[in-house]
Amino acid sequence: MPHCFTFKLAPPGASLADDPLPHPSPEGSVASTFNISLELAHAFQTPSYHDIRSRLLVVDPTQENLELFLSQELKPNNECVQKALSLRHAKQTTLTNLVSTYFQHSEDATRFCLNLYQNVHSARCHLYTPLLDLFKIFPRDSHSAIDESFCNLAFDVFLKLDTFENPFASPESHSFQDTQLCFYQLADKLDTRIRKSKSRVRLLHHATAGSALCLVTAVVAVAASAAFIAYHALPTLLVVAGPLCTPYLPHSFKKKELSNISQLNVAAKGTFALNKDLDNIDRLVSRLHTGIKNDKILIRLGLERGRDVYSVQEFVKQLRKSHVNHTHQLEVLEDHICRWFTNVNKSRSLLLKEILRPQT
Repeated sequence: MPHCFTFKLAPPGASLADDPLPHPSPEGSVASTFNISLELAHAFQTPSYHDIRSRLLVVDPTQENLELFLSQELKPNNECVQKALSLRHAKQTTLTNLVSTYFQHSEDATRFCLNLYQNVHSARCHLYTPLLDLFKIFPRDSHSAIDESFCNLAFDVFLKLDTFENPFASPESHSFQDTQLCFYQLADKLDTRIRKSKSRVRLLHHATAGSALCLVTAVVAVAASAAFIAYHALPTLLVVAGPLCTPYLPHSFKKKELSNISQLNVAAKGTFALNKDLDNIDRLVSRLHTGIKNDKILIRLGLERGRDVYSVQEFVKQLRKSHVNHTHQLEVLEDHICRWFTNVNKSRSLLLKEILRPQT
């Protein structure tokens, strides 16, 4: 079950300096060994759909092999992500928590998709391949009588397939719902943080404009005064005007917030796109779960009827009809899993690029 990371959002009254400004890392730190250009080049050398598909289809889908495949094909990997975050952010903030959570959820969802690929392989090998072998030798003409040997062969296949568990969980299963829930919650938190950052930028803009106007007013007042009076009154004027005018906040705060918004927007777009992919995969899994469930019901009914020639012949006919559709759905799900890999790598790489973008 994927774990949803939780963290506290900054309170509404938090200072504009809650999120520390990134600063150069000291010599000997991660910055000295982390080549930004090289990491970006590696991040965007993401495998294509065809590359992913060709490599995935030859993997023996054991848990160990799939975990190895994940570590090799998920781009950028966790080590690269952590180094990038350490370089750009001195300590944990709301922003880094959100970004880290996005990378973690996308990795967990990718692992979940690989588990689905394992289920595709299981259904194909243990259910539909034995049925296909039966269909190849079983007479297709339902009007022709079959001899007892064909009946016994089909019945023995039914016995074997009856023990096969449906590899696809029901749509109500916690595993799928939890995976989707994590993305929905992340999308809400990203939206909240984006609105907060935009509000900060507007506040900084108004504060800067107000400070400039106040300063101009003070200068004009001084210029209008007589030289002698201005000479004596200027210190007093500055003392009085200073507290009344909004302080001129550093431009770096605004740059930082704009950079935060850019990162959050990329993460939000990636979350939305991956959520749509998960919805499509969810629908495919739901159909496969129902289809395999119905096939197993037919097989169970066939076993209950016994080795009656006509009954066995009719159940084989019904299973043959559903076989083409269900094997096609397995191929479509397999295709979506490969495309998921392509999309998640692209999304993660775009976010890494935004994190490492130089602040000008």
